[in-house]
Parts: sequence; C-alpha cells; structure tokens
Amino acid sequence: MKHTDPYQNPDGSRLLTDMAIVARLTAEIKEAPLDCECKPKLDETLAHFTVLERQRTIHKHLLDARHCREQIETMIYYLNDLDELGPTEQDRSVYVDIALLFDDIARIAHEGAYSMRQISEATGRGDPTT
Repeated sequence: MKHTDPYQNPDGSRLLTDMAIVARLTAEIKEAPLDCECKPKLDETLAHFTVLERQRTIHKHLLDARHCREQIETMIYYLNDLDELGPTEQDRSVYVDIALLFDDIARIAHEGAYSMRQISEATGRGDPTT
C-alpha cells in the first residue's frame, strides 16, 4: 500500500510547492520594512528554516522512491511465473494478470522517477548540506 500524504497534490508535486512557499515567505519578510536589530537574526532563521524544509522534503521523496523500489521488487517476484507459461496455457487470464503487473511496474517506476527528479531539483538550488 502506498504511503498517502494529505498535503501532497494528486500528481505528487509537493517539494516544489513547499519550497515555493518558503521562497515567497522569505522574499516577503526580506522586503518588509523592518527597522529593528532583529532583522539579521530573522534572516538567519529564515535561511536555517529553508535548509531544514529542503532536507525534510528531500527525505520524504527518498522514502517514496525506496518504497517504489520495494513494490517493484515484489512484482518482479510474481513475474517469475512468466517462465512457467507456454503457448498452450489453458487459463488465458494469467496473461492479463501478468500484463497488469507490467502496467503496475510502469506506473510505480514513473512515481519513483518523479521523486528522484524532485530530489535533483531540490539539491540543485545551492543547499550546502546536500
């Protein structure tokens, strides 16, 4: 069963949305006319929060990709039944079942690739910790 995240969009686009919110919030606060001694501390806190948020979302996508790999490994185990099939197989539904396994592997592989691309996008933004 796929881990569901109530804050994730149906297409899986969470990382970029989260980071976009952090970037917009940071920009707004930096542009705010704050004439106080706390401004440098606020900037430092925002920078630290950005790093933490990036790490959190990268970690989530890494877990998602690993989960996809585990699902694919399980499905490949069931695909071993393909070796026992011959052209005279009486139960034709077994071919449909195997086709569905291939379809599921393709879908899950697409999800795993999406997560890895999200990590690539996040780590390409100058985070010194990644």
